[in-house]
Amino acid sequence: MKQKQVTSAADRPLTDADVTALGEVLARGGVAVFPAETVYGLGCDPDSESAVRRLYELKGRPPSQPAAVMFFALDLALAALPELAAPERTTLRALLPGPLTLLLPNPRRRYPLACGPDPAGAQTLGLRVPALPSHLASLATLERPLLQSSANLSGAQEALRLADVPAAIRTGADLALDGGELPGVASTVLDLRGYARSGEWHIVREGPIGRAEIERALKRVP
Repeated sequence: MKQKQVTSAADRPLTDADVTALGEVLARGGVAVFPAETVYGLGCDPDSESAVRRLYELKGRPPSQPAAVMFFALDLALAALPELAAPERTTLRALLPGPLTLLLPNPRRRYPLACGPDPAGAQTLGLRVPALPSHLASLATLERPLLQSSANLSGAQEALRLADVPAAIRTGADLALDGGELPGVASTVLDLRGYARSGEWHIVREGPIGRAEIERALKRVP
């Protein structure tokens, strides 16, 4: 029988013990509901085929749709992508952490389970590094990435509170962490696949970070 743990940010922030439990669930191929700075997410080990399949099934998400890989610390993300050139690393440091999903070129085809079944799609990686509010700051101690998608049924409204996560997802997951009520606006999706080559970028999905703020951040990149 799966063991479930629910912690309540209404009473206290997430603790190191909560993060340890999350890491253990990911390590054994489980699926977890967790809070970020935007909406509730559903996450699993990005290298576990069975875990990724379960996550997609819980959401009712078509396998052809890619997901993102989330790190809770930018240095961990940069270490996992050693092929990034110095200008690309500078760009990521200008934009992250924050409520952005960056679409990056993925010539080494890292984390292929997050990139969809199309071989050509594996050359794009969706990367998330959230800017954690103080009551979720302990998540920064998680030293492993997770494949993540919003904790809702595919195409439905994102969850602002743990109670808003569909019951089928909450009961089907191995762990549910309560981070209280979140802002409820899913991350801005920013396509940077052509940025290093030509300076081209565009917003794929509007979110908390708008065009003007992105332009200001990118102007600071040498």
